[in-house]
Amino acid sequence: MRALRQTSLNGPRDLHVITDAPVPSPGPGELLVRVTAAGLNFVDLSQAYGSFANGPQPPYIAGIEAAGEIVGLGEGVTGFEPGQHVVGVSITCGAFAEYLALPAVAAVPVPAGWADEQALGLMVSWPTALAALRPLGGLETGQTVLIHAAAGGTGQAAVKLAKHYGATVIASASADKHDVVRGLGADHVIDARNPDLAAEVLRLTGPVDLVLESVGGRTLEASLTAAKRITGRVVVFGLPAGEAQISNWDLVYKHQVQIIGLNLGVLVQAAPQIFGAVMGELFGLLAAGVLSPAQPTTYELADGPKALAELEARATIGKLALIP
Repeated sequence: MRALRQTSLNGPRDLHVITDAPVPSPGPGELLVRVTAAGLNFVDLSQAYGSFANGPQPPYIAGIEAAGEIVGLGEGVTGFEPGQHVVGVSITCGAFAEYLALPAVAAVPVPAGWADEQALGLMVSWPTALAALRPLGGLETGQTVLIHAAAGGTGQAAVKLAKHYGATVIASASADKHDVVRGLGADHVIDARNPDLAAEVLRLTGPVDLVLESVGGRTLEASLTAAKRITGRVVVFGLPAGEAQISNWDLVYKHQVQIIGLNLGVLVQAAPQIFGAVMGELFGLLAAGVLSPAQPTTYELADGPKALAELEARATIGKLALIP
């Protein structure tokens, strides 16, 4: 089968198309899926650079998120059948290919009436945004939330969800993406490249109740500065701009805020009851029509390295998909 293989830890430039990858066989508890669309995520970049904790070692077939048609069932799988269309996540990679062995516990049916590519994000972007806002971030009606990278797939989901739950939303994005974020309902939109993000936030609303921090680098300091003392929460779930340092001195004397780390894979494993509640709430929102299908930007499989480079440069908007 055709697939994209990562051959080094030097980033997406060493992601190459191969045509002789073996078609995987579904093991116990797995589905064999004919991939019709694969989602691109910052996780893919972290893995390609070797900065993802316990990530795969090259060479490996890249990609963690895919949607498509079930063509085989592994031993012990129940609740699925061949011909059904699903979307899911395989943290061990393999999604950037024509076929993927997908853990059944990490797959859900594509909602009726949705194309496969429109369902990308249902197991990554949407649950990440909802977990960050609600069970971890403790968002309540009337509170103010600052959402970084608001034009990305997870950021857009977070803006929509925060508005649904009655929050005032400050969205941070590149200037050329402001109209997109405003269209999602953000109350205030600020330039992500502003050298003093915190001052702009404080000028607009004063200290915020919650920050969704998915950027890293200098943005973490701005997030801590913008949050309310003592009661303010900063949920950290990404670091594409690099690592940032915070000391115990900072927390005692400078930033008296609550910092919560979020890794969706760890959430699933360490707190399955929380993840189950998140997914239950998510599908309730789907049934109520609160969530609408994504409209991803699509690329051919061979353009995967280009798409990831554009994602890394923050030159993209919304969800990105590869079509095998």
